[in-house]
Amino acid sequence: MRRQIIIGNWKMNGSLLSIKSLCESLTKLAHESDVADIAVCVPSIYLPYVQTNLKNICLGVQNVSQYNNGAYTGEISTTMLQDFNCRYVIVGHSERRAFFGETDEDIANKTKQVVQAGLTAIVCVGETLEERTTGNLQSILARQLQVVLNKLSTKELEKLIIAYEPVWAIGTGLAATAHQVQDVHRYLRKIVTNFDEELAKNIKIIYGGSLKPSNASELLSLEDVDGGLIGGASLNGKDFGQIIKQAKKI
Repeated sequence: MRRQIIIGNWKMNGSLLSIKSLCESLTKLAHESDVADIAVCVPSIYLPYVQTNLKNICLGVQNVSQYNNGAYTGEISTTMLQDFNCRYVIVGHSERRAFFGETDEDIANKTKQVVQAGLTAIVCVGETLEERTTGNLQSILARQLQVVLNKLSTKELEKLIIAYEPVWAIGTGLAATAHQVQDVHRYLRKIVTNFDEELAKNIKIIYGGSLKPSNASELLSLEDVDGGLIGGASLNGKDFGQIIKQAKKI
């Protein structure tokens, strides 16, 4: 069976004071829990502090450069992340696509850079409400994912987690129904199956659209859901803990 993973995405939130309290809560939570895997993707500037103050939870970031080094002002490379024992990198989040103009090709290049550095890429795919209601859901998801599959070797794709995040359910309080989530996750696994059947059996596909304590048990119990990418609820130790505890029961 695929081990579930619960990943927090802090986005552009936090201060030293609030992160200190959150690290204390999460360290206690990790000590008490036997859920398969837990990680948090933090603002890069706080990586050193979180590395020192957070125990038994893996570290990740929310973006990375597609280049290894050079004259790229403001960017952060995978080699820099390795200095802080960073294991996960979110790539292609819908906010990066929408607000910063990242293309499918950019995301595929970043994914390649991440996995070649020995890190795990959390590749986000998802549709807007208009794309879903106009019948373009599958074509949008296939386009986003296929570019990544074509860029990487089968061995490199083993360092991949796919995160399905319906754009219309991020930060809105809305969440896709269990039926909608399972249908999409099954479809994404089918795309990977067409590429490599063994890879499809083992690759993690997690859900990232307003997953919270009230819907976690139902969504995390779905056959093709292997965990969650948690936004707002990951900033609250109690809420994040409740989600993790529900994953533990699966």
